[in-house]
Amino acid sequence: MVYRNHTRVTEFILLGFTDYPDLQVPLFLLFLLIYVVTLVGNLGMIALIRIDSRLHTPMYFFLSNLSLLDVGYSTVVAPRMLITFLMDSKTITFNQCVVQFFFFCIAVSSECYLLAAMAYDRFTAICSPLLYSVIMSRRLCILLVVAAYFCGFVNSVFHTSFMFNLSFCHSNVINHFFCDVPPILKLSCSDTFTTDIVHFTTSTVVVASTILIILVSYIYILAAILRINSTEGRRKTFSTCASHLTAVTIFYGTVMFMYLRPNSKFAVEQDKIISVFYTLIIPMLNPLIYSLRNKEVKDALKRTLQRKFAKTDVCQ
Repeated sequence: MVYRNHTRVTEFILLGFTDYPDLQVPLFLLFLLIYVVTLVGNLGMIALIRIDSRLHTPMYFFLSNLSLLDVGYSTVVAPRMLITFLMDSKTITFNQCVVQFFFFCIAVSSECYLLAAMAYDRFTAICSPLLYSVIMSRRLCILLVVAAYFCGFVNSVFHTSFMFNLSFCHSNVINHFFCDVPPILKLSCSDTFTTDIVHFTTSTVVVASTILIILVSYIYILAAILRINSTEGRRKTFSTCASHLTAVTIFYGTVMFMYLRPNSKFAVEQDKIISVFYTLIIPMLNPLIYSLRNKEVKDALKRTLQRKFAKTDVCQ
C-alpha cells in the first residue's frame, strides 16, 4: 500500500464508547453481561437445534446459521470494546483494524442475505405446504446459506479494499469503539468521493435486494393468510412468521438508519449508541425472539432439560 506525500499510518487509537472515567467500570460490566448473554443464547440455540432431531428442518437450519453470524459479529466487536474500558492503551494496529472491519462486514452482509433466505423459506412453507419438503431440500438450504456467506464475502472485499486504500494523515484517532465506515472515512485526507459512492452503492444493493425478497415473500404470505377462513388458523399461520418478521424489522431498521444516510447528519455519540444496538443488542435479542415466541423451540428446550435431569437421576 503506497501513500503519496504522507506518512503511512501503522496504528489507530480507538477512543471507545465514552471518555467519562466514572462510567468505565459500570459500562464494562453492562457490556460484558450483554456479550455473555449473547454467547450463551446463540450458542445454546445452535446446540439445541443440533441435539433435538425435531428441529432438523430448513427453518432451524437457517436459524442456527443466524445464531452463528450473531456470535461472529458481536465477537468481532465486543472483546476489543471491553478492552478499551479497562486499558489505558487504546491502540489497534492498522492490520487489526482491517481484519476487524473485514469480518464485521462479512457477518452483517451475510445476515442480510440469510434473513432473505429465511423469508423465502416461510413463503414456501405457507404458500406451498405440500411441496415444502421437496422445494426446500437439504441441497437448496445449503446452497442458500453458502450463497449468503459468499455474497457477504464479496461485499466485504469491496468495502475493505476501497476504504483502506485511502491515505490517512489528519489523525489516527477513531472516535468510536470499533473500526466502522463513518469514523474511518473522517480520518482520510484523500478524496473519499469514490469510496463514498462504492460504500453507498454496495450497501444499497445489499439492503434493497434482500428487502425486496423479504417484502415480496411477505406479500404472498399475507395473501395466503387472508384466504384462511378461521381466525385461529390465521393466528397460528402468522405466528410461524412473527419471530422472523420481528428480527427483520429491528435489524434492517438500525442498519438502514446507520449506513444509508449522510455521514455528517448525526453526532458521533448518536452513531455510537446506534452501533451498540446492532452490534451487541440485536445479537442478544435474536435468540430470545426466536425462543420466547416459538413453541417448538420451547418444547425442544424442555425435552432436552428433562433428558438431562433424567440422566442425572439415573447416575445418582
